[in-house]
Amino acid sequence: MHLRAPAILVSARSHGETAVIARLLTEDFGLVAGYVAGGRGRQLRPVLIPGNILDVELRGRGDSQLPSARLELKESRGPWIGEPLAAAAIGWVCALTATVVPERNPYPSLFSALSATLDAICHAPSARGWLRALVAYEALVLRELGYGGNQPGAEAELEALLEIFARHAAPLERYLLADRRGDVMAARAMLGERLERIRL
Repeated sequence: MHLRAPAILVSARSHGETAVIARLLTEDFGLVAGYVAGGRGRQLRPVLIPGNILDVELRGRGDSQLPSARLELKESRGPWIGEPLAAAAIGWVCALTATVVPERNPYPSLFSALSATLDAICHAPSARGWLRALVAYEALVLRELGYGGNQPGAEAELEALLEIFARHAAPLERYLLADRRGDVMAARAMLGERLERIRL
C-alpha cells in the first residue's frame, strides 16, 4: 500500500512508548489507519489533534502490519481545543467518524461534509452558527450507512436543531454504536449537556 492524500485526522491512539496509531479520513480512499513513529513526541503532538487537516503519506510494511504514516500539518484545530463547546463538538464528530465509518471504503460526501462541519465549528461566532452543520453531518452519516436521518431545514431555529440533535441519539446508538468498544456516546452526551446551556 502506498498512497498520498489530504486527510482529516479523526483519532490518534497511543501505541507502545512513543508511537501513535492515527486514523484518517480521506476523500478517495476512505478511512485509513497508519503507524506514526514518534507520534507522542513534542514535534508531532500538535499535528495529531483530532480534526486537523493533514497531508498524509502511507507506505505499506507488509500485509500483517499497519502502513507507516508521514504527516504534514495543513490546518490546525489546536486553537479551539481550549473552548469547551467547540472542543466537545470536534471531539464528537471525529469520534463518530473514527468509530462507524468502514475502513478503506471511499465516502467522498462524508469527507467534504466533515471538513465543512469542522470549519463551521471553528469559524462560526457561536454554536447557533454551527449546530445545523453538525446535525446535518450526523444525518448524512446515518444515511450513508443505510439508516436514514433527519436533515435540518434551512430555516430551522435553535430549538428545532436541538430537537433533531436529541432525536438522532437513538438511531446512532442503536444502529451504529451498539456493538462498538468504548463509550463513544459519552462524547455526544457531554456535547449535549453543553448545548443545553446555550438554551438558557
